[in-house]
Amino acid sequence: MSARTTPPFRADHVGSLLRPAPLKEARAKFAQGAIDAAALKEIEDREIEKIVAKQAEIGLKLATDGEFRRSWWHFDFFRGLQGVDFIEAPPIKFHGVLTKSEAVKINRKVDFAGHPHLEHFKFLKSVCKTVPKMTIPAPSTFHFRQGRVMISKEVYPDLDQYFADVAATWKKAIRAFYDAGCRYLQLDDTAWAMICDPKERAHSRERGDEPDSLPAKYAEVTNAALEGKPADMTVTMHSCRGNFRSTFIASGGYEFVAEHLLGKVNIDGYFLEFDTDRAGGFEPLRHLKGNKQVVLGLVTSKSGKLESKDDIKRRIDEATKFVPLEQLCLSPQCGFASTEEGNVLAEEEQWAKLRMIVELAEEVWGR
Repeated sequence: MSARTTPPFRADHVGSLLRPAPLKEARAKFAQGAIDAAALKEIEDREIEKIVAKQAEIGLKLATDGEFRRSWWHFDFFRGLQGVDFIEAPPIKFHGVLTKSEAVKINRKVDFAGHPHLEHFKFLKSVCKTVPKMTIPAPSTFHFRQGRVMISKEVYPDLDQYFADVAATWKKAIRAFYDAGCRYLQLDDTAWAMICDPKERAHSRERGDEPDSLPAKYAEVTNAALEGKPADMTVTMHSCRGNFRSTFIASGGYEFVAEHLLGKVNIDGYFLEFDTDRAGGFEPLRHLKGNKQVVLGLVTSKSGKLESKDDIKRRIDEATKFVPLEQLCLSPQCGFASTEEGNVLAEEEQWAKLRMIVELAEEVWGR
């Protein structure tokens, strides 16, 4: 068995990292008007340089910017698209906790015409000696939680045109990141996993959609966005059931979407959470088609307790009943800070988990 020299790597991670104290303080001062955007950027740059170096130090072959310039994993990207408005809305209800309240409203045609995240990636690339990895939300996520009710029927009387515009928008975005030098891009998703929960399917119907038809539609939209992707660019998808302050939204295994997600989406690899029983077993992996990689999210980002290496190895072995070991990798099940608040664990616990993943990858797959 060999280590991988191209992404996704045997030891990988989803993207977001806990915000260090200097960054949190700077963002608070900026929100209060105590410092300007230039001063905030200077602190962001410095803290990103530190965590890029830290990722290399513990042995990772990739580095992200930790999403340090974002408040949310997805909303910050959506704000940079054309046709998107933000409105007040009820808070998103996670298990036992509520988030800040805002929602996306589509009142104009959706499009991509440049984006601040392109400059974010360029900075990451400039300070990275390993492979710089960029994360953006998946096109499916742009629809699921908003639903038909939040998409103007005057602009989009037919949802097929909306989905066509979403696919075209993401296709332009993928090309723009490639032109900026990105060769490892991840599409972050909650729709595919959440739709596996009957309660979330019921909420989808309340928003005016038919959830039984969405896996096929999301596969179609994702494939259209990936059409023409350069061969030397790796695009993966991360799918989870919600991640805010160590809580979650949905439960349910991947079986409901597995045939479309794993068998019909033309992606290079999948980051799938398997850290708790809420994610179900590995059986849906039997639907995997082609030589795609599956990055097993067996290490939780929701607590600081370090998993047993033997337990992780046993679960990797269980997964090989459905996918060859050569097509498997290892990562946390989600990011450590999908929002700027971050999960409930310490920075040193975060790094210990990532270091353990590197060690496990070497023990299982070799150096």
